[in-house]
Amino acid sequence: MAPALAVDLLERCTFPPPGHPARCAVSGGADSLALLVLAAAAGCSVTAVHVDHGLRPDGAREAEVVAAAARRWGAGFESHRVHVGAGPNLEARARRARWEVLGPGALTGHTADDQVETVLLNLLRGAGLDGLGGMAPERHPLLGLRRRETRALCRAEGLEPVADPTNDDPAHRRNRVRAELVPLASSIACRDVTPLVARQAAILREEAAYLDGLAAALDPSRAELLAAAPPVLARRAVRRWLRAGRAHPPDAAAVARVLDVAAGRARAAEVGGGRRVRRRRGRLVLEGPAPPPVGGP
Repeated sequence: MAPALAVDLLERCTFPPPGHPARCAVSGGADSLALLVLAAAAGCSVTAVHVDHGLRPDGAREAEVVAAAARRWGAGFESHRVHVGAGPNLEARARRARWEVLGPGALTGHTADDQVETVLLNLLRGAGLDGLGGMAPERHPLLGLRRRETRALCRAEGLEPVADPTNDDPAHRRNRVRAELVPLASSIACRDVTPLVARQAAILREEAAYLDGLAAALDPSRAELLAAAPPVLARRAVRRWLRAGRAHPPDAAAVARVLDVAAGRARAAEVGGGRRVRRRRGRLVLEGPAPPPVGGP
């Protein structure tokens, strides 16, 4: 029988139907352990996947914590070790290595608090509508929960989550957003801004999906049609075209350069990744290397 608290929390989760495979990323932290418990309570066929990046000395102990939790809740268990060498963009490279192991359909334990941090980070990076929509609930079934609730579930089930010391390191921008920006915004607003920002992200995801549906009818390779289309749809059509098969979308400047080519203001444009778009007989042609294999976000 599912734990009582888990049953209550499941009402705000977005797990697949009972019996559906659920490959869950479980690091041993409170959020990921709650993901495991709740996925099992939802009746999914759960596999807990632990990925050790070799960046912390307690990786083996963390794997044991996850394995024990998987046995307790009748889930499968996988443990993988990947090598992430020292150097720039360590977090991004570690995340990419993790998703190569997890696969594109894996579920994560990100909560509403993580969602707000992601949205604010994307805002600081100058992201557009898609970035401000944050993470989608299909792969992040705990977005309706708060971080304090995943910890409460672990306490109720007698689980001792693994503490990740990097979560307190101000060298990581996300940690500063969590420890400084979100509390400051809440103080200024005289309210907890997390539910507010999370709701805005959900609305923006819906609007982005609607615009994508409209833009899908627009062939971005037909220069005349692209130039005559409403700019908001033209931008999304080009963005979708350039992103196909790639993990990250093109930046706004690259999209604008393609629109210049469509309108005849330029003959060709570089769009990143060694690729370029040029106009030939009224059509836009995308030239350059094929996309690399795509992992998760």
